[in-house]
Amino acid sequence: MNIRYLGHSAFELSDGDTTVLIDPFLTGNPAATRTADEIACDYVLITHAHGDHISDAEAILRRTGATCVTTNEIAGDLAAKGIEAHGMHLGGKQSFDFGSVKLVLALHGSGVSGGHACGFLIESEGKKLYFAGDTALTTDMQLLRDVWGPIDIAVLPVGSYFTMDVPDAAVACRQIARHLRPDQVVLSVVTGVSCAAVCAALGGHRRVLRAMPNTSSAIGASATALCAPPGARAGGWGRGCGGSRAPAGGDGAAPHRA
Repeated sequence: MNIRYLGHSAFELSDGDTTVLIDPFLTGNPAATRTADEIACDYVLITHAHGDHISDAEAILRRTGATCVTTNEIAGDLAAKGIEAHGMHLGGKQSFDFGSVKLVLALHGSGVSGGHACGFLIESEGKKLYFAGDTALTTDMQLLRDVWGPIDIAVLPVGSYFTMDVPDAAVACRQIARHLRPDQVVLSVVTGVSCAAVCAALGGHRRVLRAMPNTSSAIGASATALCAPPGARAGGWGRGCGGSRAPAGGDGAAPHRA
């Protein structure tokens, strides 16, 4: 399963046959290096209906015919616009072509009346990925690890305005991955804070690497927090607070192999 960061909270997963898009916000996003028209996907997953997570979903769904997986309230709003969606809710788990998707708690506004924001637990090709969406720190993150088992990649929002601040993000990382396997990776999508701040909050024992949207590379066999700075447009991995650099990924835009 390849994972590519598209900017803000948008991610793309692909196993070579099926492509999954998460929280598409590309149009009007200064950090995005791809346009909505360039996206080809089979599934679109939406954590909540704030514009910076859903703004390109309708156009992409209409153009591609992709299957939308989201909360029941957002699915209802899309159905009213003539777009079929697979509506679920917190605690629900369903299997799809690429693997399974479970909706989990996110402490954040939903963007629709009566709804609730969610995160996604995705299992594919033997890997477990957690996309938190927008959320505050919650002890449910520890339950994810205890109930679901070791998580290979966790994507967390860190911004200290609408989402977690750096100290809370450090606690979240420890809750999710207290006992890290050698190949585990913690990805932290950071807006408005420095990589050094995240590294310091984690006690300096994890490398914190700076990455640009639409780029990634193979990550070494140690726990790593990935900082995506606001407004980043091009380039590859940068130096982390530990002074280490991840290996170059071909043309600089190769997805990370989960």
